[in-house]
Amino acid sequence: MKDLVDARGLSCPQPVLMTLEQIKKTSSNEVEIIVDNEVSRENVCRAVQSQGWNVSEILEEPEQYRIIISKT
Repeated sequence: MKDLVDARGLSCPQPVLMTLEQIKKTSSNEVEIIVDNEVSRENVCRAVQSQGWNVSEILEEPEQYRIIISKT
């Protein structure tokens, strides 16, 4: 079961900070992050990659993005 970070309605750096906090404490190999703007999407992707995680998938949905990341 993957963990979920719902950062909709938040502006950077909050989505990045929430995501980094989650990947530090998770025992899961997969985390899903939901954001609602392109800047947060890009910043979250950059941040998780700098921590050794891969962006597996980005699903563009109406008014939000679902970012699926996995541990390498």
